[in-house]
Amino acid sequence: MSLLTDAELAALKPADTATQATPIPTQVVASDEFFPIPQTERQAKVEARMGDLADELGAKHKLDRRGFFKTAAGMAAAFVAMNDIYGPLYDVSRAEAASIDKAAQRAQALSGQFVMDVHTHFLRDDTRLEGFVRARAAVGKSGWNPGLAGKEQTIEDLKYPNWFKEIYLDSDTKVALVSGSGSEDPRDWFLTNKMKFDARERVNTASGSRRCLSHAIFMPGVPGWMDQVDEAIALYKPDSWKGYTVGDNTNKQLARHPWRLDDEKLLYPFYEKILKAGQNIVCVHKGLYPPSTEQQFPHLVPYAKVDDVGKAAKDWPQIRFVIYHSAYRWGSGGNAAAGMAQFERTGRVEWVNDLAEIPEKFGVSNAYGDLGQIFAQSTVIEPRLCAAMMGILVKGLGADHVVWGTDAIWTGAPQWQIEALRRLEIPEDMRKRYGFAELGPADGAIKRQIFGETSAKMYNYDITKAGLDSDGVAAVKAAYLRGGADPSHLRYGYVLNGQQPG
Repeated sequence: MSLLTDAELAALKPADTATQATPIPTQVVASDEFFPIPQTERQAKVEARMGDLADELGAKHKLDRRGFFKTAAGMAAAFVAMNDIYGPLYDVSRAEAASIDKAAQRAQALSGQFVMDVHTHFLRDDTRLEGFVRARAAVGKSGWNPGLAGKEQTIEDLKYPNWFKEIYLDSDTKVALVSGSGSEDPRDWFLTNKMKFDARERVNTASGSRRCLSHAIFMPGVPGWMDQVDEAIALYKPDSWKGYTVGDNTNKQLARHPWRLDDEKLLYPFYEKILKAGQNIVCVHKGLYPPSTEQQFPHLVPYAKVDDVGKAAKDWPQIRFVIYHSAYRWGSGGNAAAGMAQFERTGRVEWVNDLAEIPEKFGVSNAYGDLGQIFAQSTVIEPRLCAAMMGILVKGLGADHVVWGTDAIWTGAPQWQIEALRRLEIPEDMRKRYGFAELGPADGAIKRQIFGETSAKMYNYDITKAGLDSDGVAAVKAAYLRGGADPSHLRYGYVLNGQQPG
């Protein structure tokens, strides 16, 4: 099933076969939930520049373009290309891109950085959400797991195994949280709460450490929803909770139960219940509601905003409210150029500033912003917008209230996003004009907090006692690297076929 028309679907092609396997995406990739924007002129220039650098620098090491892009130098070259087109936003030099040894040394020095991704996804084997799975067939040939060799790959094989590979083996992510999305139609949950629990148990049992966390989805107003909460508390003991205030975000045409965080009658009994169970993290999808989505579902717009966060946070100071996507409006098929134009005109980004102003406006310190999807989309389209949003969030919420999420694996292995934040700096002119702080070095205080230190505190995760250097995942990754890492650089979903639908 799809939210797109037949004409729109006919104008799309699979991203994994239609885009170049560059270290950084150069085109917006969409699922069949929303229509992607065309590749921008500057994105096309970045793609061409990446190719030129790969051909030039790779030849010196007797590597073809694909072989060069698999190296740390290839990743550095991608950011050189970004700087060449967008201006010097990323900390990278041509010397690093030209030297495989120098780039590898930098990558190795940062590989132990604690990265806790609190926003990852994969899909159930019987999913009907074809937009997420049609383009996955090529992934089965990645060769990372000998146990998969010599047999036909099924959709199930390409779910959890590929998620594991791209999160734990092809990136520096140390701990990942399995998220999901509910639906009015039980068949269209990304993963049931039990499936998320099973994934957490599978990773942690095999690794012998706490490598994986999981959400439980809650759907206020849906018949029996509080019974599901009781079941999750009793059987699955979720690390945190996840909800969508628009109701059914996957099938918005079925969304009959939107809700507000500050609904005292509907939500406050839920908060009381989870607190009694010793759980105090509520993650809430907000934003990702551009005008194109508003035209289809105007009645849900009020629920996508953050004007319900302040009162709920003030009434429930014991609960940490983590606003997923930091309420950024312009994602999910929206045009980041519109977000950039808005910022240049007003100094604001809808609805990111609204979230960032909540602590001062309501006198609270329990509102957090997640970077899932918004960092990925803005970095590859309008990196100055990405820098602006980082400045807004750090200034308003505090660096210790911005948490790392990638929304992977929809956007492929998250290493390119990790590298982008490590290298990103807010331009000096923007810092002076808006009073933004420097983000600082890759392993500096601000970026360490965002990458994982803040989430570790929230989730009572003792980094020093986790044993991540010697657990089962570390052993698998070491063997993978010894055998020759093989990052796919695949993106999953759709890109435009070269023209808009008629």
